[in-house]
Amino acid sequence: MEKLNNLLIASVTPYFLEKQFSWFTQNLDEILRSTKTQQFFQDNVIFLESGKSLDFMNLLRKLDQMGYEKVFQIQDPGDFSQKGGLIEIFPINMTNALRLDFLGNNIESIQLLNIKIDDEEKSKKLLLKKLTSQKLFSDLKNLKPGDYLVHLDHGVGKFCAIETVVIENEKTKTKTQDQYYVLEYAKNDKLFVPMGLERKLSRYVGFSDPVVARLGSALWQNTKRKVKEEVEKLAKELLALYSQKEIVKRLPYTNDFELEKNLLAGFAHQETPDQLQAMEDIKKDLALEKPMDRIVCGDVGFGKTEIAIRSAFLAGVSGYQCVIICPTTILASQHYQNFKKRFEALPFKIALLSRMQTKSEQRKVLQEIKEGKIDIIIGTHRVLSGDLEFKNLQLLIIDDEQRFGVKQKEKLRAKNPSLDLLSLSATPIPRTIYLALSSFKNISLMQTPPQGRSAIETKIEPYNKLKIKSAIETELARSGQVYFLHNKIQTIEKTKIALRKLIPKSIISTIHGRMNEKEIIKVMADFSTGKTNILIATTIIENGIDLPNVNTIIIEDASRLGLSQAYQIRGRVGRSQIKSFAYLFYPININEVAQERLKALGEAKELGAGYQIALRDMEIRGAGNILGREQSGSINKIGLNLYCQMLAESVEKIR
Repeated sequence: MEKLNNLLIASVTPYFLEKQFSWFTQNLDEILRSTKTQQFFQDNVIFLESGKSLDFMNLLRKLDQMGYEKVFQIQDPGDFSQKGGLIEIFPINMTNALRLDFLGNNIESIQLLNIKIDDEEKSKKLLLKKLTSQKLFSDLKNLKPGDYLVHLDHGVGKFCAIETVVIENEKTKTKTQDQYYVLEYAKNDKLFVPMGLERKLSRYVGFSDPVVARLGSALWQNTKRKVKEEVEKLAKELLALYSQKEIVKRLPYTNDFELEKNLLAGFAHQETPDQLQAMEDIKKDLALEKPMDRIVCGDVGFGKTEIAIRSAFLAGVSGYQCVIICPTTILASQHYQNFKKRFEALPFKIALLSRMQTKSEQRKVLQEIKEGKIDIIIGTHRVLSGDLEFKNLQLLIIDDEQRFGVKQKEKLRAKNPSLDLLSLSATPIPRTIYLALSSFKNISLMQTPPQGRSAIETKIEPYNKLKIKSAIETELARSGQVYFLHNKIQTIEKTKIALRKLIPKSIISTIHGRMNEKEIIKVMADFSTGKTNILIATTIIENGIDLPNVNTIIIEDASRLGLSQAYQIRGRVGRSQIKSFAYLFYPININEVAQERLKALGEAKELGAGYQIALRDMEIRGAGNILGREQSGSINKIGLNLYCQMLAESVEKIR
């Protein structure tokens, strides 16, 4: 093996990943000078010389902090392994892996290994994608002591706290304060992970309590290696399954910046950073030849409708037709009004298509769609009917994607394989999360709340009629309105009578899915204009009704709702800057799964928790009915986040 006299190791950061390998050689002297004066280079490079002394443990710690992943056996740039006094490392700034042979703290030799990369550009792209996916998987918002976390190099541990540690520099005698995530492992071992190194951490999402790892044990590296081998097989199977979608192409979209300015001027709010990033992601997707398949995940009221409006605009400007499909007539009708208002000064024609329209109205709309006279079509499941013909449909937007089955979602795509797909959801279904996390779908997370939005104050307690009375009277006293969720059509009228006795001065209406669609629209119109102040409803109100004056919701029996469903319904209030309240009642005798769901809802108090709720829902429901029994064992060993991260990396490699 060829020996080297010295070695520069650069950290796994976008700054260095964007540099060519030759840059490091050409600028070595400048980099070394910078390490004496600039903190960035001090933190992000290591220079080693054969025969020189270097603290062995400090080197291992520094490699960890520089983003290198500890593995059983190195394969790719960014990997390192350690056995006794031997460290094998694949620097991101070199084509070859190397072996460092230490005797105590002395570097005996630096040797090139016969492990190399063939394509520098592809290698850098893979590492950049890996960094992006790690950021997605390492969402540590709302951490609580006792939560399980997975450290990429050390395995599953229990989160204890975030601690501030004072460190004194021996040379300068100066003190610095740094914050660390403290994780507890088996035998009461503690691991301190510096803030800023979150990409090495992910939440443990599994289907049983995890086995807490032993620090320093080779077991975790072995476990990762075995799971990685399984994951590579699965990646090949999934790619074969999705191969047809991989090869389909279409022309890139165009834009008209003057018209876009007019559209943006009609937006009455300040965009959140996440909204802007989601639109940037979508524009990048549409600029490619490969059809888009992206899910935008954001809480109710976080601006997903605006994403739909701007995306539909891009389709129209490019000369394509766009369909927005909604799960309910109410939501379709609301979207139609919003879109009409935003597009009124633009040269696009918008139409609503639902079963609420007369046959002659539907026929007229169908003919205009076929002739290409309509640019944006908003509708319910009606748009999936066989009698619908498009002139040049290119973009399908699915609002509340969790309400549609796989076959429904694929129906239009079967006719047009190059169709661009944009899904919107507050709590995506587990299968969608899994595909997104595994890189078969792209995902944009909108977790930043709009300005002035505050969290809904949630109370979860046994059913109590007096508390219901008090909650309603408090809301009505401030001229607000109330949703009352009673999810049994047979007894909804009895509940109305009982509630009127309890609150005599209230004006109550009822709504449920078996009502005539025109009647549903009228009831909602009366409620939205304030003609009634209490709406007793079934789960029909789950989707998208935006009423800023409704700031109290009472769920009569929350134990009967799914976790994601309850979270979605709770989000019907709190759509303005007024303090909002959610009362989730339950009967005295409820089963263990219902208790788990209610506990998770109580914990998800912060704004933007929809994505975490969807993951928690996945845990409670179990792996078998979502991902297949054969995968659940591996997921339990390393957690769903790390499993999907490995799968995403394997998919990208094989691609």
